[in-house]
Amino acid sequence: MSAVRRRIAFFGSPAWAVPVLEALARAHDVVLVVTQPDKPRGRGLKTQPSPVAQAAERLGLEVVKPRRLRRDAEIADRLRALDLDAAVVAAYGQIIPEALLAIPRYGFLNLHPSLLPKYRGAAPVNWALIHGEPETGVSIMRLDAGMDTGPVFVQERAPIEPGETAVELSERLRDRGTRLLLEVLERLETWEPEPQQGEPSYAPLLKKEDGRIRWDEPARKVYDRHRGVQPWPGSWFEHGGKRVKVLEMRPVDGQGQPGEVLEVEPEGVRVAAGEGAVELLAVQPEGKRPMPAADWARGHGVAPGVRLGGG
Repeated sequence: MSAVRRRIAFFGSPAWAVPVLEALARAHDVVLVVTQPDKPRGRGLKTQPSPVAQAAERLGLEVVKPRRLRRDAEIADRLRALDLDAAVVAAYGQIIPEALLAIPRYGFLNLHPSLLPKYRGAAPVNWALIHGEPETGVSIMRLDAGMDTGPVFVQERAPIEPGETAVELSERLRDRGTRLLLEVLERLETWEPEPQQGEPSYAPLLKKEDGRIRWDEPARKVYDRHRGVQPWPGSWFEHGGKRVKVLEMRPVDGQGQPGEVLEVEPEGVRVAAGEGAVELLAVQPEGKRPMPAADWARGHGVAPGVRLGGG
C-alpha cells in the first residue's frame, strides 16, 4: 500500500493496460478512468467495452468513453472538478490535447516501453524487435505537447531475450514500468523529470505490409521481424495467390535462393533466406485453420525447389 494516496485519472484502453490500472487502484484513488469507446470485437463482432473499461467497472471505478478527446468540451471541466494530483496514460489510443495537460497538479505521466528518445510513437516494442536491438527499456515521462518528447523521471534498461516476442516483451516492460510508476507517484513533490538526451528515433503504428516476410534478408532478420509483428499483423508470405500466415518459425542453417524451399520434414519446412534459412513450424493458410507447416506443404505440392513469394 502506498504511503501517499494520490487522486488520479487513468487513460488507457487495451488489455495490456489493465494490470497498470489494477496496481494504481490498489495504491491510490483512481477517481476517473478514460478509455476508448465501445467497439465491435471478437468473432461475432459484438459491440463490447474496451478491456480497461471492463476492468474499471469490475473495480467500481467511474468510466468515460469520449469518441474524440479533442472535441469533447466537457472532459476538461470534468478533470478540473476532480482536483487531480496526476493523470496516468498507458496505451490510451488517442493524443492528449495540450489544453488538458496542465490540469492535474503534477501533469500527465506516461508509461512508455522504450528508452526515450529512442522509439517514440505507438509501437516501440515492435520496432525494437524488428530492428534486432539487443536491449530496450521502459521510461516514465511527463507528457508535453509533442509526440513522446516530454521530460523523463526514470528509465530502466532491459535486455531482449533471443526468442522473445513483442507480446512477451511488452508485458515484461509494462510490469517493470508499473513498479517505476508507483515510485514516481510516491515522490512527485521532489522528483523533477529531466529533458530527454540523445538522438530520437520513431516507432509508427504497424501496417499489414510490415508483416510480409522479406526472404532476401538474413534469417536472423526474418526471425526478428516475425517476433516484432506479433500478434498483429503477424508474419506472412504468398503462395499460389493466397496469403499464408506463419505462426511459428525459427532460424536454422541452410543455403539457397531467397524464398526457396530446401526441405520438407515432419517437424517443418526449411526455407532459404538471404543468409541462412528459417524453418516454418506452424502456418495458417488464408481462410483455413492453423496447421503444422509440413501438412500445409504436402497438401499444396510445396516441395524442395519451390520458391515462396513475399519479398
